[in-house]
Amino acid sequence: MASAKEILLKYWGFSKFRTNQEEIIEMALDGKDTLALLPTGGGKSICYQIPSLIKDGICIVISPLIALMNDQVSTLKEKGIKAIAITSEMNYKELDIALTNCIFGGYKFLYLSPERLQNQLVKSKLSEMNVNLISVDEAHCISEWGHDFRPSYRKISDLRELFPEVSVLALTATATRNVVTDIQKNLNFESENIVQSSFERENLSYVVINENDKNSKLISILSKVKGSTIIYVQTRRECEILTKFLKENEIDTNYYHAGVSLKNRKERQLNWKNNTTRVMVATNAFGMGIDKSNVRLVIHLHLPSTIEAYFQEAGRTGRDEKHAFAILLYNNSDIKKLKDFVSLHFLSVTEIKDCYQNLANYFHLAVNNGLDESFEFDITDFGKRYNIHSLKAYNILKYLEKEEYLKLNDAFNTPSKINICVSNTDLYKFQIANQFFDGFIKILLRSYSGLFDNYVTINEVTIAARAKITIEKAKDILSKLEELEIIKYVPQNENFKILYLQNRVDPKFLSVSEKKLEERQNSEVDKMKSIINYVSQNTDCRTKILLDYFGEEQKIRCGKCDICRERNKLEISDLEYSNISKSVLKILQVKMLNIKEICTELSSHNEDKIIKVIQFMVEHNTICKDKNKYKVIE
Repeated sequence: MASAKEILLKYWGFSKFRTNQEEIIEMALDGKDTLALLPTGGGKSICYQIPSLIKDGICIVISPLIALMNDQVSTLKEKGIKAIAITSEMNYKELDIALTNCIFGGYKFLYLSPERLQNQLVKSKLSEMNVNLISVDEAHCISEWGHDFRPSYRKISDLRELFPEVSVLALTATATRNVVTDIQKNLNFESENIVQSSFERENLSYVVINENDKNSKLISILSKVKGSTIIYVQTRRECEILTKFLKENEIDTNYYHAGVSLKNRKERQLNWKNNTTRVMVATNAFGMGIDKSNVRLVIHLHLPSTIEAYFQEAGRTGRDEKHAFAILLYNNSDIKKLKDFVSLHFLSVTEIKDCYQNLANYFHLAVNNGLDESFEFDITDFGKRYNIHSLKAYNILKYLEKEEYLKLNDAFNTPSKINICVSNTDLYKFQIANQFFDGFIKILLRSYSGLFDNYVTINEVTIAARAKITIEKAKDILSKLEELEIIKYVPQNENFKILYLQNRVDPKFLSVSEKKLEERQNSEVDKMKSIINYVSQNTDCRTKILLDYFGEEQKIRCGKCDICRERNKLEISDLEYSNISKSVLKILQVKMLNIKEICTELSSHNEDKIIKVIQFMVEHNTICKDKNKYKVIE
């Protein structure tokens, strides 16, 4: 049996683990329920992937986002590891084929959206699998006090009844004290077992700038800080306008949002990852599952709605542990916009029930119907027809989703896919009897593997080019083959979809708690106040504020954020500098120390001045930093 380090080297090419990874892996191998709190970019996925590869059987991974699941599956497949994702987009036939393959197909990882755990077919098939580990990604979603609560996560504990001997590994990058307690309680941990890395990013400088002319400031920042960059904006239109502006200023830029075609998104993301494109302007649709270590700069041109969201997005810079910047540009109008945005989350019982009824009218759906039915949904048309703000409607739908009445799938541009639903022998007979389709089918077989086993993503443009026909003709032939029951063809979808998770009920029987609505609204207001305080104050270390939010005490300021840099401009006499620098060299010649330990050792000196001297010594190559500790340069 290969060791954890051997597998790490074989599949990931690393010779050693990051902080706490090995400890988490050992706990998973020992069958202990574990909650792993690792910062963004801390290598969470390896913590469940390696123990599962060591053990016999399959690992069930619960993940909230289709895009994240698909990214993980794609990454594993590139390494030659068999993995598959089950999402709410799959129909019954696709689901049945995929789950059966997990029982007999040698898969090591099965990714599931939490909603699918309530499906009877899924439960039945899971019970036949040899499960070696249950991993819960983005585990903060299990808590009502988390920034992305999903009630379906509360049902994950049902898996423990199916697999009482299988341990659970829960992972998240953002969790307050309340959320940590909630996660363990709801996953039925036998005992508290937490492995927590510090959320502090020592190489990251947090900067907040109150600026009305954001575009001019942006050009100035990009000219000073070189390297790969992400700029987060709020809307798709802002993405496109800002990209045009940056290109006009000769900055290599492209944009990314959910409305861009899947093909273009993949191409743009690849160009950015390969450094062909320097700057990616994006909505928050960009980021999950992205593994790019050398991002030097993340800029927010809007005020994020929560500290959690900001911390996660800002954390996508500097994963190579070299110096990087997270810069937030805001002004007073941004604060007003955020307050208005949060107010649209304030929902009344009447609004929720009216919207639920209007939705049924929109789909012509009768009471006691709709279970597991999926409907295409145009939220703009819906808003106009029933005189409701689109964002208000969206928030009501998200509320109904949290209460598990329906599932709103806002993954745009779902790619086309096909599955050959006859045997190899029967297909061959069909080709002989139908020469018109023979060449086309051969192109499909040459272009895609696994067509007999499962639904496979296809591209009609590619198929048409290889068949030397128009795209419309290719689509027509695919549709005809489906009519002849040779294939199952699911064309690309570009709209919202709503899946009813239970039969439609009369609105008067809709269970809506005014108390729960009020609690959620108060929680959102508190989160809003926290992010406003973060940008508005100008006395406390930015890192300290962020760490305090997540319950981590930081006694020594970071020395790198905009607040600390101002505080670093203290007057230090030659004598003070000489005394402090000599003392620093003396203690570092004995052993390596981190900044907190140095300040403790030199407690007779002013802390701010110690930090300033240390930074000067690093910049002038007297001492250097090795991970989080300092040493004398030989």
